Order: sequence, then C-alpha cells, then structure tokens
Amino acid sequence: MLVADTAELRNRGLRTVQALPDDIDGMLFVFEVSRPATFGMRDTSIPLDLWWFSEEGRLIGSVEMEPCPAEPCTNYGSPAEVKWALETPAGEFDPEPGARLTVVDSS
Repeated sequence: MLVADTAELRNRGLRTVQALPDDIDGMLFVFEVSRPATFGMRDTSIPLDLWWFSEEGRLIGSVEMEPCPAEPCTNYGSPAEVKWALETPAGEFDPEPGARLTVVDSS
C-alpha cells in the first residue's frame, strides 16, 4: 500500500501513474485531523474507487472515479469529515457493510 501522509503526497496522489505495481493494492491518504476532503482525477489515467473512512476507521462512503485527461474535471467530495481515504483500482476492492480500517503505525 502506498501512503500519502503529507500535503504534497496527498496533492500528487496517483496522478501520472499508468498502472499500480503488482505488489501495491492502492494508496491510503492520511489526514492529520478529520476534515471534509475533495479528490479529483486530473491527469490520472486509471479508473479508481475511493473509500472514505471516519476518525474511528468506519467506512462511511465510496465513489467510482473516472480518469480526467483535461479540465474541467469532476470533484469528488467526502460525505462527512474523514481521517482516511483509500484509492484502489476500480472494481478490485469490495468491503463488507460496516467495514473498518485498521491502520498500524510502522515507525
């Protein structure tokens, strides 16, 4: 799993990535504090699913995002404040209702 835990990494996301390496399932976006978040697909070439997680790690929503080669692009806003967002290749992740995200600090 790739991790975007700084403003710079969150802003870059998976832009310009043509395909994820075989050993990478997606990108986890970590926010310092829970907040509303908005994602876009400008310059992203692969369709992605976006999963929104609350401060408690509870799945609170998801959206399918399509690549956007040129402006204007759709913005995808979180349904509420989120602590984490997970981007995965479209159709490759299907969590059960009530799924919870567990984040382990590896530092």
